[in-house]
Amino acid sequence: MPPAACTTARGARITTRPFGHIGLTQDTPSENLPGPWSRARGLDHEEAAPRPAPAPGFGERLTGDDPDVLRTSFIGRRLRLFWLVLKSGFLTVLTLGIYRFWMKTRIRRWFWSAIRPGGHPLEYVGDPFEKLLGFLFAVVILAFYIGIVNLLLMFVSFAVLNGNVAAYILSFVGVIPLWFFAQYRARRYVLARTRWRGLRFGLEPGAWGYAFRALGYWALTLLSGGLLWPLMTFRLEQYKSDRTFFGAARLRQGGRWTMLYGAMKPLFLGAGLGLAAAGMIALGFAGWGSTIALCAGLTLFYGLFHYRVESLKRLTATKRLAGARLELQARPWRILWITVFGYGLTALALLVPMVAIGIALSAMLGESVMTLSPQDLSLNDLGGAVLIALSLMLYFGVFLMWSAASHALVTVPTLQHYASGLVIRGAESLNGVHQRARDAHTEAEGFADALDVGASL
Repeated sequence: MPPAACTTARGARITTRPFGHIGLTQDTPSENLPGPWSRARGLDHEEAAPRPAPAPGFGERLTGDDPDVLRTSFIGRRLRLFWLVLKSGFLTVLTLGIYRFWMKTRIRRWFWSAIRPGGHPLEYVGDPFEKLLGFLFAVVILAFYIGIVNLLLMFVSFAVLNGNVAAYILSFVGVIPLWFFAQYRARRYVLARTRWRGLRFGLEPGAWGYAFRALGYWALTLLSGGLLWPLMTFRLEQYKSDRTFFGAARLRQGGRWTMLYGAMKPLFLGAGLGLAAAGMIALGFAGWGSTIALCAGLTLFYGLFHYRVESLKRLTATKRLAGARLELQARPWRILWITVFGYGLTALALLVPMVAIGIALSAMLGESVMTLSPQDLSLNDLGGAVLIALSLMLYFGVFLMWSAASHALVTVPTLQHYASGLVIRGAESLNGVHQRARDAHTEAEGFADALDVGASL
């Protein structure tokens, strides 16, 4: 079959080999819109593909001579992402938060292009305007819903219970289903705007079904003291996976929920040590009890990472897609080290300049900043105005630096570890996958942004 030619948003003509007998693509409106923020909507290789070597063709499967196995590579430089997040965050502050939707789009395109199954990068074609309009729509709906519900709950609470405590509790519980609802809708939007080899991903509608299932399984998990945590993990993942598509091929989640109990061994060990520590303290051996309690806490802390990684590996190994199967090679200790070291280094990197700024302020004002009275902060006084300006710069600077540094030191190595361990076996069966229709999903992930669900990646 001859290679297919296509034209990028910037007019560059590229030639690619089709995926099997299908290599269909479709431009999104965001890739052709001019404007001051067109870099976020266009295909900017300086950001999206951080100067990697050209991706090998589909025949170069990065796995030797086996044509049926595809490995995943991660190509990206942390420093480029650091500056991208820092610059985008600065523009977000200047625009009072409006640019955050363009920021999210640019960051996703960087990450998607760095993840390359079989040597071919993922593509993210989300539109920032979709996100902005979806956010405004969600804010209106949530304001109406929360306002009406809270008003009714307050009326009933005062009329029946002569207090507002019950109303506050019920109001919080009433928002929880919306939180799960927003998570599912955000996942659906992200998949609908993701492609690999020109084929779209997709997720069937089912946000309310996921929300009510999540509520039920969380209730069972809490009532069982965590013993049914594997059941919740498996059922919710199965609900999402069985509604996920790559092209016209449906993903299937196999296995049984009991297979996840093996991933809970460190948690069971930590719980046992905790009970032993409580018993030692109750018998009067406080010293030994405290030592065992410390070991229990550390074991439980590691157990959370172990369960997250091992359950993901087991769930991935039982997924099937058009005859292909997935395999994930990841290590819990590695993820734990990346998280602890990355956030620790980020905090240390922020602490040093903050101390330096504090010393500089003290020297400039001739006295310790901690001893300033409110009268010293008058805007009519030059020193007070300078202090307020520097304080605002420090306040926003801390958040911007934390976001940029945590992306570079935590998010990048974490995704690199997961991506590098992803293997697709039986990849030849994907050659017969056809394209799927484009999912409009015009509300984007507005509810997730409004509720701050945090479904960015």
